[in-house]
Amino acid sequence: MPAVNFSVQWPDGEHVTYYSPSTVIHQYFEPDSSMPLQTFLSQVDKALAAASERVYQRFGYYCTSAAAEQEKIQQKARELAQKKIDGNITYELA
Repeated sequence: MPAVNFSVQWPDGEHVTYYSPSTVIHQYFEPDSSMPLQTFLSQVDKALAAASERVYQRFGYYCTSAAAEQEKIQQKARELAQKKIDGNITYELA
């Protein structure tokens, strides 16, 4: 199953590359764009859940890597919220 890496620039300036186990993520994001933080969080949760579901449909188990990436993203969002940092996310799909 083809995987996709996507690079995110968080509102605090940090750049991080994340992993999706499926190209289904392309259905949730425009190529190389930006969006408000809360919109991104909602979309990335849906996208990674759909990617994990695709793995399940093909192999009979959910992708733990997708769940781990979701947790990393949510942790970063919690850190930004604690620091009261909000703004847009800029991302690139590979």
